[in-house]
Amino acid sequence: MSTIPPEIRFNRLLRMVGTQGLETLRNAVVTVVGVGAVGSFAVEALARSAVGHLRLVDFDIVCPSNINRQLIALESTLGKKKTEIARQRVLDINPDCVVETLDLCVDNTHTAPIFETGSEVILDAIDLLPGKAALISEAVRRGIPLVSSMGAARRQDPTLIRTTTLPHVTGCPLARALRRELKKSDIPMDSIECVYSTEPPVPSPRENTSAPDTSLSPKAPLPSSVMVTGCFGLNLANLAIQKILRSVNG
Repeated sequence: MSTIPPEIRFNRLLRMVGTQGLETLRNAVVTVVGVGAVGSFAVEALARSAVGHLRLVDFDIVCPSNINRQLIALESTLGKKKTEIARQRVLDINPDCVVETLDLCVDNTHTAPIFETGSEVILDAIDLLPGKAALISEAVRRGIPLVSSMGAARRQDPTLIRTTTLPHVTGCPLARALRRELKKSDIPMDSIECVYSTEPPVPSPRENTSAPDTSLSPKAPLPSSVMVTGCFGLNLANLAIQKILRSVNG
């Protein structure tokens, strides 16, 4: 337990959201699925916004190629579980936060454990289409609010990041593929809020520009910038905070 009262630790936030708003955030439960390039920044923002219960889902360990874009990737964390590093970081920000971790690779057969504990909001920062579609489908079926990150790789300009619902996302190959997958299962999409970029995906420096887009491939390492992935994660967290505070603000 922290010796610093929440009204001191989160004083600037308290001045923004008020006493009731701060208490609402401290009682909130948010699940973040994927704590890498986008998800690690979302977790950071939620922790620094007084969210009192975080559930962190990922299966991976920190590797050297994560260092350019993942908040939890440091020389000192190489080879360690991403969920555990993220948990320790959250508790260093706010020792009063309850942090659960779930080491799980999400695909179309592994979503049930994510829903065993209720959440006000689920943040989807999954990289690959099958897991993303499975998570979103199950959240919609259960009526749990979800905010999803579309493709952040191959983008360089953070000023072109936008938020909207999935049917209205434009210029994103991942969003197009996701809509096709969800349509197959008759999943309604109007309530799925998304963070996306209007910037066309850029090719790698040595890539044949006539080659097909590989942003949906699980094999190809994709070029990415922390300025973009970080802003994606902060936008995800902001949408979650807005949803949580809606009950206070009416």
